[in-house]
Amino acid sequence: MTLTRKGAATRLRIVEGTAGQIRDEGVFALRLEDVMARTATSKSQLFHYFPGGKDELLLAVAQHEADRILADQQPELGALTSWEAWQQWRDTVVARYRAQGVHCPLQTALSQLGPATDAARTVAARLMERWQEQLAAGVRHLQATGLTAPELDADREAAALLAGIQGGVMILLVTGSTAHLEAALDLGIARLREALPTS
Repeated sequence: MTLTRKGAATRLRIVEGTAGQIRDEGVFALRLEDVMARTATSKSQLFHYFPGGKDELLLAVAQHEADRILADQQPELGALTSWEAWQQWRDTVVARYRAQGVHCPLQTALSQLGPATDAARTVAARLMERWQEQLAAGVRHLQATGLTAPELDADREAAALLAGIQGGVMILLVTGSTAHLEAALDLGIARLREALPTS
């Protein structure tokens, strides 16, 4: 669907409003009537932009939130060039998820769509791929500047760090605590820092 600037703005308002509704109330309380009230849109407008109904809207929310997860980590995620930069990125991630709390629009949307659907799997997989690529780039920069061991597998280190983050986020959604997320980040960065180049 090709949208005018006004149409694109309306669609984005609906998506952001739905994400906000999920953050405030959780998905089980999500009703299209509430989304329409929150975003000042009519039923005809809602179905014009999302003819597939709630599932199409939730998929759009998932994609929007996946993009937002990475955007919220910038510029730190794209500039992992020193230990200070890694620490700043770590603090940004923790602050982001602490502010989000126990209602995660991305996780909620994907769970409602079902992890087996091709579209949902693609959104999640692409997010993890992009995130891991940027972490691996940061590890490679440390290697290039002699701050960590060149023999480390940057992609594998990034994958392990990302897995730790995701585990910490899942525990946060259950407990409301960022303790496990912080531990995963701290230990992952410490592992890189302690892998000193061999002379």
